[in-house]
Amino acid sequence: ARPTRVGAPRETRRTRTERTFLGLSTGRAVVLALVVCGLALTLALPLRTYVGQRAEADRVEAERIQLEQEIAALREQKAHIEDPAWIRAQARERLRFVMPGDTPYQVQLPGDGRRADEETIQERPSTGAWYSDLWRSVSEPPPEPEPEPVPRQMPVAPPEAGEPTG
Repeated sequence: ARPTRVGAPRETRRTRTERTFLGLSTGRAVVLALVVCGLALTLALPLRTYVGQRAEADRVEAERIQLEQEIAALREQKAHIEDPAWIRAQARERLRFVMPGDTPYQVQLPGDGRRADEETIQERPSTGAWYSDLWRSVSEPPPEPEPEPVPRQMPVAPPEAGEPTG
């Protein structure tokens, strides 16, 4: 005689199925999910730091390249300034200097004088304080522009009474 168990019969025990998720029991799936989340959180902070440092390194590299270009431009400007021929050319162009023995002449075209006057009008010196500049702009009237000369026309004789007009 075999001893029998008290409880559920054998047939009902076989029909009971375990719950599974991706081939794992529910408890094992929960543990696996916790381990994956822990790994993700562990790797998130160093990954964020790495990405931030790469962006900072790229920005510093771009700034370094820009500064090297500025240094090259300043070295070129220094070379120009040290060149006596360049200094003479700038003195002739900007300051209108004339070398001994040269004959100076200046061509003035119609309208050139007005442009120079307009440039001096637009450049008002600043006194430094904004309220002084504001008061001066209100209290001093702007200079009146010079009227353009009207071209003279030959007088036309009025038509005679017997002649048709038009």
